[in-house]
Amino acid sequence: MPAGSKLDLLLAKADSISDGGSTSRGSVLRPVLFNISVDDMNEGIESFISKFVDDTKLGAYVSVGRLGAVWLDSAQEERDLGVLVDFRLNMNQQCAQVAKRANGILSCIRNSVASRSREVILPLYLTLVRPHLEYCVQFWAPQFRKDVEMLERVQRRAKRVVRGLEHKSYEERLRELGLFSLEKKRLRGDLITLYNFLKGDCSQVEVGLFHQAPTENERIQSQAASREI
Repeated sequence: MPAGSKLDLLLAKADSISDGGSTSRGSVLRPVLFNISVDDMNEGIESFISKFVDDTKLGAYVSVGRLGAVWLDSAQEERDLGVLVDFRLNMNQQCAQVAKRANGILSCIRNSVASRSREVILPLYLTLVRPHLEYCVQFWAPQFRKDVEMLERVQRRAKRVVRGLEHKSYEERLRELGLFSLEKKRLRGDLITLYNFLKGDCSQVEVGLFHQAPTENERIQSQAASREI
């Protein structure tokens, strides 16, 4: 059904609802119109379209340096979905930006929350700070040791806030709180993703990243079958 027909149908339905009581038309239509907008967004668009939870991106193949008749300006860096990438695909600036933002939120927690118990500080850290350290990290994971340590210092600083852990080592604090280091957590996520690919659980992505090598028995059987043919 075209978008206009859907809209007319919904307006009529909303009028019938709002006429019978105090319900406003906007409260009935707002979520439904949003879904219609998202569903019909592809119509009439010749470019590639990618839909995210809170964003939409259009893309197309372009010649180097120009888009149609328009010449494109060069840029040393570009922000895409909150991730800062420079022209060398270096993630130093992204790591520094993330660490600065996370440290700022951690300072607000230290200055505004009187309690230092783990029951208070740990949920605040996991909810407000760590998501910044892990947002899209599969793409911008630090490549250099200095960037790894920069991010790790944020979590190290957060764990010192918890009462009773001030004088323990970083590894001991992590064990006490049941957490991994950020570096180990990234490695664990990569291994889980690799396992899922190898098991074929990511076939919906339609990209064959890995191919399982045949065993010796499978190779012998394949050669025997070829000879028979």
